[in-house]
Amino acid sequence: MPKPITLKDHYRETRVFARRAVVSVFVVILLILALIARMVYLQVLQYEKYASLSDDNRVSVEPVAPTRGLIVDRNGHLLADNRPSYSVSITKELCPDIEGTLEKLSRLVEITDSRLDDFHKRLSQRRRPFTPVAVKFKLTEEEIAVIAVNQHLLPGVSLSASLVRHYPHAEAMSHAVGYVGRINETELQKLNATNYSATEHIGKTGVEAFYESRLHGEVGFQTIETDARGRITKVLERTDPVPGDNLQLFMDLSTQLAAMDALDGRRGAVVAIEPATGGVIALASVPGFNANLFVTGIDYATYNSLQGSKARPLFNRALQGRYPPGSTIKPIVGLGGIETGATTWEYSIYDPGFYRLENDTRYYRDWKKWGHGVVNLHTAIVESCDTYFYELAFNMGIDDIHDFMEPFGFGHRTGVDLINESKGLLPSRFWKKATRNMPWFPGETLITGIGQGYMLATPLQLALSTAILANHGTKVRPRMVKAIGGIPLPAPEVGDPITLKNPENWDLIIKTMRDVVHSPKGTARGISKDLPGYDIAGKTGTAQVLGIKQDEEYDAEKIAEWHRDHALFVGFAPVKNPKIAIAVLVENGGGGGSTAAPVARQVMDAYFESLRQDANVPTTKAVQAQ
Repeated sequence: MPKPITLKDHYRETRVFARRAVVSVFVVILLILALIARMVYLQVLQYEKYASLSDDNRVSVEPVAPTRGLIVDRNGHLLADNRPSYSVSITKELCPDIEGTLEKLSRLVEITDSRLDDFHKRLSQRRRPFTPVAVKFKLTEEEIAVIAVNQHLLPGVSLSASLVRHYPHAEAMSHAVGYVGRINETELQKLNATNYSATEHIGKTGVEAFYESRLHGEVGFQTIETDARGRITKVLERTDPVPGDNLQLFMDLSTQLAAMDALDGRRGAVVAIEPATGGVIALASVPGFNANLFVTGIDYATYNSLQGSKARPLFNRALQGRYPPGSTIKPIVGLGGIETGATTWEYSIYDPGFYRLENDTRYYRDWKKWGHGVVNLHTAIVESCDTYFYELAFNMGIDDIHDFMEPFGFGHRTGVDLINESKGLLPSRFWKKATRNMPWFPGETLITGIGQGYMLATPLQLALSTAILANHGTKVRPRMVKAIGGIPLPAPEVGDPITLKNPENWDLIIKTMRDVVHSPKGTARGISKDLPGYDIAGKTGTAQVLGIKQDEEYDAEKIAEWHRDHALFVGFAPVKNPKIAIAVLVENGGGGGSTAAPVARQVMDAYFESLRQDANVPTTKAVQAQ
């Protein structure tokens, strides 16, 4: 019989299984021991390290923007405040299709190309995760409602409210108060990165820029807890930001508005100063612009129209405009002539309507073709006789003219608390040699004596020099801000006084300026009619823009408007106790007496009316609450 075949060895299988079971148990025990060891290492030995890392992922500190300080006028009227505004934003991490979402959003609300470009630019910049990036600001109620209704179709889109800078008198105060705008890369490098970590706007011009550090405030911080997706779930701790200081200006809103109305759309500037304090009562430049357009970002088309306008609305004529002062400087030149001995109050000349230098064929003409006849210094100022001042300037010489006029603020910045002030130009023999490498000619001295030629001054400089006259030589630095945070600023900065050999000449020159307005032959006599209880000392001026040949006559009707003479007026009132000193410039306005002087009268009327009225401060509570 064949031998039986064994198909299964139960004994051998049992031994193999037993060995494998022992090995498996041993491996499992080793793995458990390793796991326990790892847990002990992480939970005990490395506890502090990983607890700290965990907290860093869960808890973070974010900045909280401070509220920008308010700006009010001397009576508490708001000139710059903060208003709540709704904006629509997109959070990149929550929006799977940004371009598609933008397209849907554009169908619901109007979004300009410049806004979209700005959004993409800001989206590409470094930022915290889950930080919303604004697409459009200042949504209307209808736009808010439309987005809210369709928000379920717009993943990552959110509506939020924030405080946005607002200027109630946007155009009238555009050059004085200035405006805020988005912080650019250049500005970001100069700022305190910590204090501006939650701020997107900064003062760009005017008071907003000069007092940025006081208006901005101090940033706050809050410790927040976030989930795994980076969304805020809880605020653990908060340090409130410190609001910016409120600023009270010397400016009087009603006087500023009167200056804008008086210019009536004509290109020009008005600057009014308190002689005693240096406080700037009005600083108007026309045309102005809507400062609110710059707060959240102006679109390219609007900005290009402002930048390219021939009228230059972005140009601050009061602070940066450099114009020939014309005859407005004649009282100062006349005073200098007496001080240097080049003339006296009694000395007189005969004016045939022109002046000629010896051995010179050129005629230096008077504005009055047939001349003024016999004139002395008083008559020459009252009737604005150019011929008298040609001779006076020649007798003084350019060196004495420069040295006497420089202390009145010409050729230097006034030091007002605003940015980008021009220093004008007070020519001298040294200046011409240094800048043009040419000698000084006698004819240039003559035209400097009537405020023409190389001489240039800003309306602010003219107002300051007039205030110095009103103060009998005391120089007070102009300033915009009266109080910061409710605390009045220290007494005004007073420069070295201008002293005369005979102090009575201050009163005599001021009396002469009064006659410019109040005498029958004064060039500004038209504004003296029905003056409401005060008198004015002033001087008119007409500054030539286009050169006229020897044999030609000036005819404004035949000249393009942009080439016509500038009209100027400087003055102060009341004469005995001056409360206001003013300078008016009307570009291409023609005669100072017929065009600029009435503007000054209207502004002065508004200012004295404001002084007579009780201060009406409807916003006091709102200001104190900030």
